[in-house]
Amino acid sequence: MRIPSVVRDLLRAARWHRRLLAGVAAAVAVYFGLVALSPPAPPTVPVLAAARDLTGGAAPSSDDLRTLELPVDAVPEGALTPGADLTARVLSGPVRSGEPLTDARFLAPVSVPTGFLAYPFRIDDADISALLRVGDHLNLYAATSSSAESAILLARAVRVVALPTGPRTSTAGALIVVATTPAAVARLAQATANSRITVALTPDTS
Repeated sequence: MRIPSVVRDLLRAARWHRRLLAGVAAAVAVYFGLVALSPPAPPTVPVLAAARDLTGGAAPSSDDLRTLELPVDAVPEGALTPGADLTARVLSGPVRSGEPLTDARFLAPVSVPTGFLAYPFRIDDADISALLRVGDHLNLYAATSSSAESAILLARAVRVVALPTGPRTSTAGALIVVATTPAAVARLAQATANSRITVALTPDTS
């Protein structure tokens, strides 16, 4: 029987490239062998993470969050999962992009008026914070160590919305959270870097 020319060409090509074909076949066999021997991927848990750098005092929106799959052993204690209700929850401090969010990253639920921010800051005298209650109104001042400069009024009649619990010492001061305007938050942020923040109780303005 006469072999068709196409078949003869294929056989001739196979003889010419038999080493290459043998190498490819061996590589494929090794690959599938390794796949068969590889342990299965560890189970993962979906958790909420920051989609971008977030600032303290902000209430994250859905656009600020993303879902991150973490191995079970790598999930931090108190991690928030997709679907968690973050209504009226604000961050107690800045969060880096990609960082998993835990309940410790948030203040207790607080009520912040529309257009305001909840801003956490530290005052030096923890004894003063012991006198404060949620709902109090404060005037906030920036004071320097220079006797030639008077304290600067940063914000007037801001409302205390949270008093985070935790150890309070005279050296570390105490953290308080107020609801105020974005402009006042900017002044506070600048002042905390260069000055000492002091507070004065004002009459309830509600």
